[in-house]
Amino acid sequence: MAARALFYKKQIYRGGSVEMVIWELLDGDAECPHGLKYRLVYAKDAQRLIGYDNERGKGAHRHLGDSEFSYMFQSIERLVKDFLNDVRRCGDE
Repeated sequence: MAARALFYKKQIYRGGSVEMVIWELLDGDAECPHGLKYRLVYAKDAQRLIGYDNERGKGAHRHLGDSEFSYMFQSIERLVKDFLNDVRRCGDE
């Protein structure tokens, strides 16, 4: 699957790391009608605490600790906002 990187950011946050990667697909893909693949992760001590992705075969979903929930992708801006809100809430607990 050919793709072009649209966005990449990695930073340290509250003793863990936040990494956000978004790619634009160069060829059509029925599983990604918006033409994007993404992976956003907040991890600490080698453990994923929050994750958003649209893995092939699973579609858009998010990970909160050990639980997984479907996610309705609306836009890149909303995706990043939702992810960062979950990261902040996780850090506040």
